[in-house]
Amino acid sequence: MSAEPAWSPTDEQARGSRLGHFIHRSGCASYPELCEKAAKEPRWFWEVLVKELGVVWSTPYREVMDTSAGIPFTRWFPGGRLNAYESAVVRHRRTDPDRLALIGETENGDTRRLTYAGLEDIVERTAAGFRAIGVERGVAVGLYLPLVIENAIALLACAKLGAVAVPLFSGFGVEAIRQRLADADARVLITADAAIRRGRTVPMQPLAAQAADGLPQLQRVVVVNCAGGGVSLRRDLDVAWEDVVRPDRGRVPTEAMASDEPLMLLYTSGTTGRPKGTVHGHAGLPIKSAQDWALAMDVHPGERVMWITDMGWVMGPLLVFGSLMLGGTAVFYDGAPDHPNPARVWAVAERQGVTHLGISPTLTRVLMAAGERAVPPSPISALRVLASTGEPWTPEAWTWLFEVVGRAQVPIINYSGGTECGGGLVSGNVLTPSRPGSFAGPIPGIDAAVFNEQGQPVSGEVGELVVRQPYLGMTLGFWKDPQRYLDTYWSRWPNVWMHGDWALIDPDGLWYILGRSDDTIKVAGKRVGPAEVEAAALDGTDVAEAAAVGVPDPLKGQSVVVFAVARPDADPAPIPSAVSRSVERSLGKPFKPAAVHVIPRLPKTRNGKILRRVIRNVFVGDPPGDLSSIDDMASLDAIRALGGGKPAP
Repeated sequence: MSAEPAWSPTDEQARGSRLGHFIHRSGCASYPELCEKAAKEPRWFWEVLVKELGVVWSTPYREVMDTSAGIPFTRWFPGGRLNAYESAVVRHRRTDPDRLALIGETENGDTRRLTYAGLEDIVERTAAGFRAIGVERGVAVGLYLPLVIENAIALLACAKLGAVAVPLFSGFGVEAIRQRLADADARVLITADAAIRRGRTVPMQPLAAQAADGLPQLQRVVVVNCAGGGVSLRRDLDVAWEDVVRPDRGRVPTEAMASDEPLMLLYTSGTTGRPKGTVHGHAGLPIKSAQDWALAMDVHPGERVMWITDMGWVMGPLLVFGSLMLGGTAVFYDGAPDHPNPARVWAVAERQGVTHLGISPTLTRVLMAAGERAVPPSPISALRVLASTGEPWTPEAWTWLFEVVGRAQVPIINYSGGTECGGGLVSGNVLTPSRPGSFAGPIPGIDAAVFNEQGQPVSGEVGELVVRQPYLGMTLGFWKDPQRYLDTYWSRWPNVWMHGDWALIDPDGLWYILGRSDDTIKVAGKRVGPAEVEAAALDGTDVAEAAAVGVPDPLKGQSVVVFAVARPDADPAPIPSAVSRSVERSLGKPFKPAAVHVIPRLPKTRNGKILRRVIRNVFVGDPPGDLSSIDDMASLDAIRALGGGKPAP
């Protein structure tokens, strides 16, 4: 018998939802009917959607989609011309100039607000200043900034000019910056003097300068004063942000872009090979993000969306375009979300009137471990939607967020896609019930399925998450590397996108993402996702975080090894036996760990994703792969010592 949903919409929530209204206006009778029709008739669906969203076209498109170059290289709205800046900013300035577009709060408590009129004014000045230093159509511009308002302004100015924005994570080191800017052939870099984290100044301009020294094509470095200490212009190519956005700047024309002309390059960071530059056009990610914000997150005009993220991860551009395309407000918080205390993120959300708050399972677990100090002192008054992405939930962390932060009344919209998707593939919504960690299913327009090893759609068993039709938002390809794009997503089954996630559809039709399929552990022919092992490792133990990996075993093929981080003040000695018992009790004796190692911290990317393949490779002594996004190289030391692996290069 199926468990009862943890959350179900009230009649009021269902009646007022954008998804419910869209179903009615599209001529469908129900959510399943909409999803089925959208999957079977993609041309119908995407045309209905762009009209629903009010996308501004300067030249009408000839057709919705053209697959003549092959499904992987589908062209969207050929013949059409548009500029994402027009749909995100200009049209809302015309209808409601005083509505808030951006709110930015910094760690020291400073808050800035821009209306749509104010945002348009500064984007116009910035675009004119960018044009004066050589930014024009097709020129790549690196954005290496904290999550401050200038980051969104620069992104939108690039869009207006037809330039190609290259957002970079604000915590990257020199080589990671240089590698991405070199691959993109960036001519201009926008950076900051420094960021403020946990009350300390974290320099950024010196790292940008070192990266620039190895980039002969780079012509200008624009420096934003973010830390308040003043900007030092040390070289001929340096220019202050204030000089670029001077009040006396005139306006320059907004470029009418072909639907598939690049808007931005978003780099993924895998554990093998060099980072991949996913190409997104003016009619891709902005429209897809608006769809997701409207139909999954239920964002209405004037509502305020805050996501704990960085512009260098896909959620940063999604936050900007998803919110602005709908006439909403994007709320930036630039700082440590648990400083000066673990309840800081809730305080920011309350202070800024946040209606939609996005937070990762990783951050939730960190806050949960702080106990009572992380509990919001009172309900977040405007909050009506919590959202999450990035990795699978553990039931304990999901329940804590739902009950402690959402007071068992606010839905958690689980959302999963990727950099290469330009948004989400599967999601929850406010129209259908949910359980801990579940998804309602594919977002309308995404013809997703779960395939077994024979390429057959299955339900009730774990398999590969695939998409059987092209979808708007899907990357236009990898920058200068079409074959790698085909090899990565399209090589296993003909004309089927294999996403690389392990998924399950339960008997009630709810979906679950169980982790990356290449992280799957196979013990004596039996497969298990690391998330299942990790959830069991946390169940009733003193473990704050865990990573499960499969290591070679001469008899079983692979055996399970768990790396665990103890809760603060916990005794680590009993943890290995407690974890082993819990995993065996939960998953069965075949998956009982061969070893459980307690280590100080888990290696993660700088946006909080656990690097399981790096952990495994370092433990067994294999090359670790791409480490440009790791948050702390020293986190590998304890693993290397346990496994006797060779030092990472």
